[in-house]
Amino acid sequence: MSRPVVAFFNNKGGVGKTSLVYHLAWMYADLGVRVVAADLDPQANLSAAFLDEDRLAMLWSENNDRQTIWGAIQPLLRGIGDVHPPHLELIDERLVLLVGDLALSGFEDQLSEVWPKCLDGDERSFRVISAFWRVMQQAAEAHQADLILVDLGPNLGAINRAALISSDSVVVPLSPDLFSLQGLRNLGPRLRRWRDDWQQRLQKNPAPDLSLPRGRIAPIGYVVVQHSVRLDRPVKAYQRWITQIPSVYQSEVLHEVATTNLSIATDPSNLALMKHYQSLMPLAQEAHKPIFYLKPADGATGAHTYAVQKVYEDFKALAVKIAQRIQLDVPNSLLRVFLKLKL
Repeated sequence: MSRPVVAFFNNKGGVGKTSLVYHLAWMYADLGVRVVAADLDPQANLSAAFLDEDRLAMLWSENNDRQTIWGAIQPLLRGIGDVHPPHLELIDERLVLLVGDLALSGFEDQLSEVWPKCLDGDERSFRVISAFWRVMQQAAEAHQADLILVDLGPNLGAINRAALISSDSVVVPLSPDLFSLQGLRNLGPRLRRWRDDWQQRLQKNPAPDLSLPRGRIAPIGYVVVQHSVRLDRPVKAYQRWITQIPSVYQSEVLHEVATTNLSIATDPSNLALMKHYQSLMPLAQEAHKPIFYLKPADGATGAHTYAVQKVYEDFKALAVKIAQRIQLDVPNSLLRVFLKLKL
């Protein structure tokens, strides 16, 4: 049985996507969910959030056979076998990382080349296109995971196409600005086209024993990452863009007739409004831990103590809402989080 795959994707960068995946992976683990965090962004920012540079250098070493997603697909790309069982970097008892790799950008051309060949029933093309999904499912089986969270780069290239047809659900992180709205207008039609194209190809699979992703790519909602209002960015400008998000998402991503007067507060597709927590993020990055694990020893003192608790509440609410959308049971293990906060 395949594990649910939730991708976080927007073809506009700088919307806090990697931070969302990072914090949600930790949150789900603390709520009793076994998680695989998969870094399919060739920039490998998610891996850099979890690991220090020394560990990354070791995992990326050729002497170590590159213990990354790139290393796992090498036998297939070299024509000496199929995908290799992936290395799983243990982050926590319930959380493992499928490590990203800057070399992954070299997979782009081959994915583009084999995409049309799937229509001809070429078995190797199906194996290449489904490589991400099969590696992630192997990782989930080895970890006995309940959920796979995927971080993707901000583009509409062949790597993201292969990653998204491997996804059951998609969460769209947004900023309240013109560029995010334009990104939605590009993203929605492209997701529908990729879904339809993959359904055509599935019928051509020549190998009945080859398990393939269903390519549901179902949008389950968006998360607005709110930038702090600055003196050079009036409140009116912020309101102008954020009020347009519900209707643009509904029409362009869900492909429905936009509801009149739909607001952020009443939009069922709005999963959360998240703050940037700008003063806490540098502390968390230096400590290599999520914001809601920060302690006084990390510099989270005074008013930061309340803010750390608020971040926990925000991410817990988001994690539970996403779990409800994908029908995932979340055990109640809050005690572990509170114990860590007090350490």
